[in-house]
Formats: sequence, structure tokens, C-alpha cells
Amino acid sequence: MGVKERRTKILLSFFLLSDVDFKSVKIDANAQKIFDYSPNLKTQTTLSSLIKEGAIKKISENEEYVLTDSGFESLSFEFPFFRFLKNKWDMKWRIISYEIPEAKRELRDRLRREMQGWGLGPWHRSFWLTPHPVIEKLKTLVTGKAEEQYIQAFESDHSFGNRDILIEKVWGKSALDKQYRGLFKKWHEILSKDGDKIEKFQHVVDEYITLLRVDPGLPVDLMGESWIGFEAMNIFKEIRGILLS
Repeated sequence: MGVKERRTKILLSFFLLSDVDFKSVKIDANAQKIFDYSPNLKTQTTLSSLIKEGAIKKISENEEYVLTDSGFESLSFEFPFFRFLKNKWDMKWRIISYEIPEAKRELRDRLRREMQGWGLGPWHRSFWLTPHPVIEKLKTLVTGKAEEQYIQAFESDHSFGNRDILIEKVWGKSALDKQYRGLFKKWHEILSKDGDKIEKFQHVVDEYITLLRVDPGLPVDLMGESWIGFEAMNIFKEIRGILLS
């Protein structure tokens, strides 16, 4: 799996096994195998921490949990594709500019790592664009730190210009389309082989997560209802229903 952090694995499992209605998820052996975390002390500690911060709720003594809105928002900063499956876009663009000197490269690299899941696309040199509501998160991240002096951030409406051209230039929509078509081929290969259903689903999830890591999560208002990324989510749900039945 392309996710190392246990906290993110757990939140991912709650969402990908339940969807935007946040149905209850049981942390059983299958869930642990699919999302690669063990029923050990570290997992229990992480679950307790997530409950304490309000990211999940435990609803039974039988290890059943539900994701909360707070947990979903946290997960959406790791995987922006999820956000607009549930929340409506406010039609605002966020523009972030930072120009950190090469002598302070460690600050620049740290900032880039922190912003990896924000759906940012390179608009012009040192200017990044996203429809996601990231400004408050950015303030919290850099206020009082050395990076703050190098950053400017704006919110704006789109007043004029071809949005399709913008989306292709900034996020490479056609290249992302090809990646999804490649994902469908991989899923087909996985499903066409003999083998255990849970192991198959584990591979399906692994391949999906790899692509979700790079999908900027643009809303339906920008991508259209027929966008292949939305189709992929629907196919994933069908696969989930078949393999976990």
C-alpha cells in the first residue's frame, strides 16, 4: 500500500469501506489485511487518539466505528478527490504564491510535503491554484514559522477565460484520464485471475490509492458529471460489493 502512516490507513479504511454516508465499519481481520494494519497496541492507540480528537466514533464494543465530518475533512487534506464527493464547491479559487530562496531549501521542501494533498496545480512560476478550501489550513501551518515571510495567499472568483484550457494547463486532465484508463486495465487483470476475494480487493485498493494520491480532486462543476474519475469511484463500489459480499 502506498500509505505508511497508520492514522491515514485507518481513516482511509473507514471511508473506502463505507462511502460518503459514513456507514459503520468493523475493524476485523479482513479490513486489517486490506489496509495493511495489525490489531496491535499501536493500532489501538491510534484508534483511541482518533476518537479523542473527534475524527471517528466507536459505536459498539464489537470494534465498529464511523467516520465523522472532522475525520473526513482531515482525510480530504491527504486525498482531495474525496472532498467534493460529499461537499459542494463554493466556486472560489485559492491562489498560493511562495518563493523560498535556495539557501532555505529545507523550508521549501517541508512546505511542499505538507501541501501535497491540497489539489494544488502549477499555474505560473511560484503560483499555485486550487479550488479546495485550504487558506485556513495554510495559516495554521505557517503562522509564526520561518516560511510565513515567503508566502502570499488569495481567494478569487473566475471572471474570464476558458476553464477547460485552464484545467488542462494546470492539472493535466488528459494525462490523468489516461492514468484512470490504465487503472481500469489493472483492475480487470486483478479480477480475471483466480484467488482469494480479500486478496483481490487488497490489490484493487492498492492500485486505486496510488492514483488517488495524484488526483487533485476537482469538483463536478469543473470536470463534468461524466469525468472518468467519478466513473472509477462507481466501479470501485461495484467491485467492493462483489468481493466483500
